Amino acid sequence: MTKKHGHGQGELIPRSKRPTIPIDSSHQLAVLADELNWDELLDLAEEIRSTKVKNNAGRPPHLRALVGALLLKATRDLTFRQADDLIRYYAPARYLCGLTETEWSPDHNTLHDFEVLLGEEGVRLVNEYVVKLALKERLTFSSLAVGDTTAQEAAIPYPNEMKLMAAFLSSVASAGARAGRKLREFVSGTGEQFQQAKQTLREFLLFGTTSERRRQGMAQMITHVRAVLGKLGQTLEGLSPQLRGYAKVAFTRVQKLHQVMERLLPQIEHWHRTGRVARRKIISLVMPKLYSVLRGKMGKQIEFGLNWGITRLKGGFVLAHVAADRQELSDIRYAVKSVEECKRLFGRAPIAYAYDRAGHSTANVAKLRELGVCQIGLAPRGRLAWEVEGATKRRLISERIRIEGSIGTFKSRRFGFNRPRARSEGMMGACGQRAVLGMNLSRLAKGLADRAGFQLAPN
Repeated sequence: MTKKHGHGQGELIPRSKRPTIPIDSSHQLAVLADELNWDELLDLAEEIRSTKVKNNAGRPPHLRALVGALLLKATRDLTFRQADDLIRYYAPARYLCGLTETEWSPDHNTLHDFEVLLGEEGVRLVNEYVVKLALKERLTFSSLAVGDTTAQEAAIPYPNEMKLMAAFLSSVASAGARAGRKLREFVSGTGEQFQQAKQTLREFLLFGTTSERRRQGMAQMITHVRAVLGKLGQTLEGLSPQLRGYAKVAFTRVQKLHQVMERLLPQIEHWHRTGRVARRKIISLVMPKLYSVLRGKMGKQIEFGLNWGITRLKGGFVLAHVAADRQELSDIRYAVKSVEECKRLFGRAPIAYAYDRAGHSTANVAKLRELGVCQIGLAPRGRLAWEVEGATKRRLISERIRIEGSIGTFKSRRFGFNRPRARSEGMMGACGQRAVLGMNLSRLAKGLADRAGFQLAPN
């Protein structure tokens, strides 16, 4: 045999492409595969799936491999194609997915469809199962809990009014050209309007140096968008073409863009007329349910995305809940909701509970006592006295500080809580729960390894 490139003698016998290597039992993925109760996990996954699918027709899913793939993606921030590649060729990943005795592996489309099927609620239930397992193994304790809120930033551009209108026009022109004959005729018929809007945007970006020019440019763009939106509404009215494949996807996208811009354009006009941001301002054409979260941080007053409530148990395991709107999980509300969730999951409220001063109120203190919390560590506002004192106060303050470290951990690049690769609010919630699940799995594997007296092998 000769080499294809370079010089020198090739190998007489080709190397085997079926390597046989042992899997280190101290590897994190091997520890998880050995210690998790897969019967319970698969029953949970099947229960979630049965509530989402219309019927059970077709081949049964490979739930063992798909749940293992979900846990693999949780332990590190991976794209679906990267997860596909690891499951196909990485021995510990195949062991976690239960595929060491077969050559089959799920592709990236199957992994994506399964995670979309689970959604935020399904991944949250899996995370709650892991926390309960840690509680059973005495790696965490529900007698002490700490609550806080945080923001999950979305991977969207800054919501500038001109750029939102320009993105609407370009998206409609691009998707409409592939969404059936009627919409193609609409795009070709309004081509001049699109060109005028493009020129208006260019002049705004290049020559909008004064406030008066910027106002004029925005007024012109609003006029263009209003004209296109009216013609698009007339075209879509009563239109239900029989489309397939990408044409159907493009048609659905145009419909969604029209619905979102019908709500967004009056908000932009309100801002242009009064200089004030309208209530419930839409900040993304793709994910209109996102909202701005006021954080008040140095250098970052506002974050655009979703608000989350975080509950940390003693031992470092975390529960997470996403807010449907900006008011649902405000600090004053989540201070009580966190304890209610602990009582729902574990059958009783924590004995000790801590929260920062944003969650303090006389009503909240009374409500926590009613729920069964004995040691209430809500940091008081102003000159009010603490409900606890001495060593108990110092312990709750210390535990309160540690939740910031947990939030920083699942927001790190390893788990990918912030700016996830998601194109819908539902998948943003699933990615957030998956990041928290990954941190809990890592802590679970480390705790089990420490109890057994060995160190986890580096990943």
